[in-house]
Amino acid sequence: MNLQPLTIVNPIWHSTHPDFKLNGVHYKFDELQEVGYSLVKEGEDHEIPMGEFLLDWVSDKGTLEVFTSGSTGNPKNIELKKEHMINSASATGKYFGLAAGHSALLCLPCSGIAGKMMLVRAMVLGLKLKSVEPSSTPLTGITTNFDFAAMVPLQVENSIGQLTQIRTLIIGGAPISLRLKKALKTASNAVFETYGMTETITHIAAKRLNGDKISLETDTFETLPNITLSKDSRDCLVISAPRISDHEVATNDIVDLISETTFQWLGRYDSVINSGGIKLIPEQIEKKLTSLIPSRFFVAGVPDNSLGQKLVLLIESDNIFAEKLLERIKGLDDIGKYEVPKEIIAIRTFVETKNGKIQREKTLLQIK
Repeated sequence: MNLQPLTIVNPIWHSTHPDFKLNGVHYKFDELQEVGYSLVKEGEDHEIPMGEFLLDWVSDKGTLEVFTSGSTGNPKNIELKKEHMINSASATGKYFGLAAGHSALLCLPCSGIAGKMMLVRAMVLGLKLKSVEPSSTPLTGITTNFDFAAMVPLQVENSIGQLTQIRTLIIGGAPISLRLKKALKTASNAVFETYGMTETITHIAAKRLNGDKISLETDTFETLPNITLSKDSRDCLVISAPRISDHEVATNDIVDLISETTFQWLGRYDSVINSGGIKLIPEQIEKKLTSLIPSRFFVAGVPDNSLGQKLVLLIESDNIFAEKLLERIKGLDDIGKYEVPKEIIAIRTFVETKNGKIQREKTLLQIK
């Protein structure tokens, strides 16, 4: 028997919300192909990925391919259902109170899932989306206000003085330093840290970073609608989100699971250090060291003949006063004796992914 390929009749992505606008212009679905071609052929460098995405989106194919960031391993190509992307956009709208006619800023590259999803949210929810060239200072020269925007921490750091222009700001893509969290604590707008990955079509959980009832010690994420959580035998988070994934997503994130919809993130399973039989979670140690080190840093385990792995601290700097810093680390009230680095190493420049995430393994290879 010959099986014919499945044809989707009137796909749900073959429409745009009547209030959707891109850079001030409303586009119906049947106009998006021309917009995509125009951006690919005549657009600026940062607009070409947007055009390529629009051409993928308007096709009859029910899926599209995206790349993971590669921050914890090699980048890989994965396939996402357009229907799931629409469901993700709807969940974001419901959780953050977005409605038709609200304005949004696209300042992330459309080569990644975060930028693509800003477009999808605009088309699905009816947002008025303004796109700007992705940079570390996305609000430079912009005087208008927005109801919603997504940024990475570096962009937020460089926009502190203008954040009141964004009613609701979500931050993801990289860890947020304690220094930045303190700066955001008194912000007058609504600021959220998000948790997610390409496989979950960006964020599946969020936590508020500012407000009278928010403590910097509170590290609890809450899931978006229709998402439940569990843990596996490694204490790593498992995500059940049937509206955005056909399968449970098993992560390498060690968590303290508070309920099936709330959790505290502790660190990465694949970065755990076994030093003389003591298991150390780098991210928890780094949180304790943040107040002492103004530049970028991380801790890691390197081979050691007696311990198996020894704990080292790598700091992005030309020069450091290692002995003085080590004494200050030992003086911290909450530091355990096994959490004190055995060695402090200065590295001029960390190795990064294209979107600015530190590649720890490749950076470690720079140690001589």
